[in-house]
Amino acid sequence: MTATTPRTSPAPPTTRGGLTLLAMATTVVLWASAFVAIRAVGHDVDAGPLTLGRVAVGSVALTAMVAVVRARRRATTPAAGGIPARGRLPHGRLLALVAVWGVAWFGGYNLTLNAAEQHLDAGTTALLVNIAPMLVAVLAGLFLGEGFPRRLLVGIAVAFTGVLLIAVATSAGQFDAAGVLLGLASAVLYAGAATLQKRLLPHLDALTMTWLGCLAGTVVTLPFLPALVDQLAAAPTSAVLGIVYLGLFPTAIAFSTWGYVLSRSSAGRAAASTYAVPALVVLMSWALLDEVPAPAALVGGVLALTGVAVATIPRRPVRAR
Repeated sequence: MTATTPRTSPAPPTTRGGLTLLAMATTVVLWASAFVAIRAVGHDVDAGPLTLGRVAVGSVALTAMVAVVRARRRATTPAAGGIPARGRLPHGRLLALVAVWGVAWFGGYNLTLNAAEQHLDAGTTALLVNIAPMLVAVLAGLFLGEGFPRRLLVGIAVAFTGVLLIAVATSAGQFDAAGVLLGLASAVLYAGAATLQKRLLPHLDALTMTWLGCLAGTVVTLPFLPALVDQLAAAPTSAVLGIVYLGLFPTAIAFSTWGYVLSRSSAGRAAASTYAVPALVVLMSWALLDEVPAPAALVGGVLALTGVAVATIPRRPVRAR
């Protein structure tokens, strides 16, 4: 008899599904907190320097995360060269597309989002940005072949009704054209980046792609470095800690968990899950920024979460008798 090396069995579907839901919840909560943190830090740091500070901290954290993961891969798979093919660094056209994605996602999206919150409150900005999941669903149906399943469309319709109700309830009656346009620009960048990321994930693991994209966003925002240094010197400690928080949690962790979710579900359903973000932002801004939501906003939040459940929770298969 010859001894055989026991193979590690893959995680069962229920475990993988549970991890995906946990990653989705982590992304939603941390991204919601980002809107509140940006609003708070934006009183002391301008949009451009804030973008650089956030992605720079995120790049440092992601570099550490990638180093740990790669060390473990080398230790566990020495016979295969240490790192699986999907975990290796991209090159050529793939690397160029990842760089474009990183500039749009970490650079352009964060910059327009920060600028929008210089004009609008956190809740209203979140409502505008979360038009993006509808755009992602349309783009995924058109370019990724995901189609337009009825559950997804119904969930989007219900969630969007809740978003509209929150928008009406939290409106201050002032129309800030610049803020609205910046919020809509963030939504367009979000949708385009999410769709491109879904196309690239089969060729590259989520953590490596997130790391390289954040580095690209850091490089493109380096012109804001002098302003960042000057403004941090005059900013209170709370603003500095806010930037560190934005870089570590809503960027390094949440963008990584988002990539994990996107690699294991359709782009439309992953994006639809972020409809919960506006409701959470309204509640967080109420508690932390003293922005009191109207009762109708709470009703809208319940509708948004209901739509997320309809769009993202799969139906149980009917057992054959």
